[in-house]
Amino acid sequence: MPSKPLSAAARAYEQLRSEILDGVLGPGSTLFEVEQSERLGVSRTPVREAFGRLVAEGLLDDRRGRGLVVTDVSDDDVDALYEMRTCLEAQAARLAARAADGDVFARYASDFRAWNATLLDPDVSDEQVGEYYALIRRFDQAVDAAAGNPYLLDALETLRAHIARVRRKAGASPVRLAASALEHALIASAIADQDAALAVHATHVHLHNSLEHFRHDYTGLGST
Repeated sequence: MPSKPLSAAARAYEQLRSEILDGVLGPGSTLFEVEQSERLGVSRTPVREAFGRLVAEGLLDDRRGRGLVVTDVSDDDVDALYEMRTCLEAQAARLAARAADGDVFARYASDFRAWNATLLDPDVSDEQVGEYYALIRRFDQAVDAAAGNPYLLDALETLRAHIARVRRKAGASPVRLAASALEHALIASAIADQDAALAVHATHVHLHNSLEHFRHDYTGLGST
């Protein structure tokens, strides 16, 4: 059965959200209903609905008649995001380890180990880094599907939008990405082996290392 076409409000939301996460609409950008409805080719009502969803996600701030402003991610936000991320992703890994297809996650573990060597190559390209991020997204989706808790997944979806902004703000370090590939490989192996305790521990280690990277390698977070 063909998928149902997205509504005008959903299309406006998806495009605006993508542009915010990709940095096309950077922090501090002011958005107005009329301007965005003309740009997106939809009426003001769908744009208003999209704005409401983005405000609820914390990606826009309502200035009460003065437009909506794309929010930034502060140093305090990063710490708070990682506190929540540790709770949610560790629980997702725990649930996935109880129900996942071991063969699927064993292949993910193998893929991540292979990427470790690729990312350590001094000639690694931006395109390859993009492919690695795509692998992480597929892995996250596989963990989410195996966890099977829709309420947990809704919370993770909102959280990951802000984490994507933190990642873009800090930039990509091939050395850190290579280390993260081995960390992901351990998480995947633990899930494949149905070792929930190790999956949780490996997730905690990965997120701790990720936060430390942002704190030490991104100057805006150096004082946190």
